[in-house]
Amino acid sequence: MQNKKILIILGHPNPNSYCANLADSYFRSAKSAGFEIQFLKLNELNFDYNLKFGYDKTFKQELEPDILMSQSLIQNADHFVFVYPSWWASMPAILKAWIDRVFLPGFAFSYQKGSPLPKQLLKGKTARIIITMDAPTWYYKWFNRSPGVQLLKQGTLEFCGFKQVKVTYFDQIRFRNLEKLNQFIIKTEKLGAIGA
Repeated sequence: MQNKKILIILGHPNPNSYCANLADSYFRSAKSAGFEIQFLKLNELNFDYNLKFGYDKTFKQELEPDILMSQSLIQNADHFVFVYPSWWASMPAILKAWIDRVFLPGFAFSYQKGSPLPKQLLKGKTARIIITMDAPTWYYKWFNRSPGVQLLKQGTLEFCGFKQVKVTYFDQIRFRNLEKLNQFIIKTEKLGAIGA
């Protein structure tokens, strides 16, 4: 049995999407390898997508049970696997909303008086981002400058203390034949087998 605790976050709202197939493949492979693994399918969660008051402490927004459950899973996990598509060079609204509601001050980070740098409250955790897109990877990286990956990798995870975030790009999904799509599935299974 493996000691690493893994949390998969599926950020595609369609439960029958190719991203869902990738996430399922990682889950099955990692579970077979003996990892302790949890699976969050964001489309199954019930929460308000709107962070109504930002981080204004004057107002308190209720944390729904699924938000509290998400935070508990995050605290318990060592390694995270985010699976989502690039939409408008970023990420689906469901994933951005979940990040807004879950990665809160006092949970994921805290402000430090007199410093622009946060106290990182999720230090030492690692992550893998698996992102699908119709564009070629080179176009996403060099022309779009990877905004969806930057937002999640640098703007969120590393900001909160993640020590290593790796990215796997599966590109030109709309144009791929079944054989190539299956190769992407196999690559994801291999990642799951080693908990990477």
